[in-house]
Amino acid sequence: MTTKQYDLLIVGAGLFGATFACLAKRKGLKCLVIDKRPHLGGNVYCENREGINVHKYGAHIFHTSNKEVWDFVNSFVEFNRYTNSPLANYQGKYYNLPFNMNTFHAMWGVKTPDEAQQIIAEQRQEALLKMQAKGAVEPANLEEQALLLVGQDIYEKLIKGYTEKQWGRSCTELPAFIIKRLPVRFVFDNNYFNDRYQGIPIGGYNRLIDGLLDGIETRVNTDFFADRPALEPLADKMVFTGMIDEYYDYRLGRLQYRTVRFEEEVLNTPNYQGNAVVNYTGSDVPYTRIIEHKHFEMFGADIEKCPKTVISREYSTEWQAGMEPYYPINDNRNNRLSAEYAQLAAQEKNVIFGGRLAEYKYYDMAPIVEKVLCNSYLLGTSV
Repeated sequence: MTTKQYDLLIVGAGLFGATFACLAKRKGLKCLVIDKRPHLGGNVYCENREGINVHKYGAHIFHTSNKEVWDFVNSFVEFNRYTNSPLANYQGKYYNLPFNMNTFHAMWGVKTPDEAQQIIAEQRQEALLKMQAKGAVEPANLEEQALLLVGQDIYEKLIKGYTEKQWGRSCTELPAFIIKRLPVRFVFDNNYFNDRYQGIPIGGYNRLIDGLLDGIETRVNTDFFADRPALEPLADKMVFTGMIDEYYDYRLGRLQYRTVRFEEEVLNTPNYQGNAVVNYTGSDVPYTRIIEHKHFEMFGADIEKCPKTVISREYSTEWQAGMEPYYPINDNRNNRLSAEYAQLAAQEKNVIFGGRLAEYKYYDMAPIVEKVLCNSYLLGTSV
């Protein structure tokens, strides 16, 4: 008979940990969920300011074509009809994202798909000839890859500056595989995602996390690494969602990450930029984008009913110890190192590694939920 207090210790109360805990509870397993932050929810946590749910760790838009996943999250909180239609601001001029006929019309004045396709084809051919003149068969870096995909104009105005701010590196220093695909649509459609379902939880993501963790013991302000000897013996198994290199005390070396600094401001206007997300793609602007949070949940006349608005400017920077790690840097060096850590993790019998940091892989939200739903065998039996 076990003398453990819990069946599962779940380190991290983000979406992976909360979903895992929810399904484990349904199977009758007793869980303890801990998080070093003073709140649950990880990066999807929202803070209410001026009656607006502020996405404290960056914009989060839930989107999926998997009906099972959509029905699952909507069983805890109803999602609204928000459609992600970001804008790009380059030197004061606006372009729609992803690249579509509205983008091409703003850039070149074209009105038909044939006109846009012809310009892009000509610029792509020019990039190909330049690459071949150097004796290259494949693009050597992100810049060459982007030019082959969309041509000079789009690259210079909408990709180069934003990408270099996001990664802190020149596009000529970034590997080509980072940008293997760029969505190019020859229709007047500003919907960023192709998924069948998308939206934001009505009332904010905290309601989703609260639903997932309902009836489950949680502890915030609890740092696993600060009290590891006392926490590990509490449960038979562990679900770990933190940094995998930190779990192994960096024995193989440190993985690299990018982080984001947020500059939040409350403004005495009901509508600052008219859109939830505006990317600033020029290198002359230090931040990557401005988020106006009320547009995630307020539409039409409701926007004006709320007399204030909250914006967040996002600054991408290199991660250092003590900062929140956001994005894995999936270049060749880090991919090799993360694969070595993954080999160590595969040998663990009583630890499950999951999520963006534990797997050193960028995930959207829906794939995280889908992964937990579909890999129920991790719990020993089907959910």
